[in-house]
Amino acid sequence: MPIETPHRRSDFPGIHRQEGPFAFRLLRIPEDIPMLHDWFTRDYARFWLMQDKGEDEIRQIYQDLMSSGQATAYIGLYVGQPAFLIECYDPRYDRVAQHYPVKPGDLGMHLFMGPAKERIAGFTLAAFKALMRFMFVHLDAQRIVVEPDVDNHKIHALNQAVGFTCHRTVVFAEKLAGLAFCTRSDFENATQTLLEEALS
Repeated sequence: MPIETPHRRSDFPGIHRQEGPFAFRLLRIPEDIPMLHDWFTRDYARFWLMQDKGEDEIRQIYQDLMSSGQATAYIGLYVGQPAFLIECYDPRYDRVAQHYPVKPGDLGMHLFMGPAKERIAGFTLAAFKALMRFMFVHLDAQRIVVEPDVDNHKIHALNQAVGFTCHRTVVFAEKLAGLAFCTRSDFENATQTLLEEALS
């Protein structure tokens, strides 16, 4: 793993805190694996494509990801408890690079929301905004790239709410994906947030 990559900062502390109830830390293997297995095998997890994976398979997948030098997985915390998983990846080394010209500062992102322990209005959107601030401010992303399944309408609505613009539909082996981008100014305009002030 390089000391500094677009998806993992060398100065990343044990826990990166933000304003409010959200914080971020690196995925911990093997401690987090039973939790991920529980999350990924739920009925709503079909778009993550790991419902048939056992704990050993999930552990290997994330060991490979964390040591690849091309991606990093984080756990999003809400009031100190794991609430969602994020994969941040360098699009230059991902299949998505076959479908658009990658620019310096581009950072890919996958998000999986854990099961809700209680219903909180607007929770997923608030978590998504915290994640975007983390990637823009801490990881210094200039543009965030996503490619969700075109049938995942919930994630498309979230993407639009934080400023993503769909570029086009691309074909992957397991899905049709909506390739979308969000720059720092797109995020600020969509959420009326000044990124530099978000963590002050």
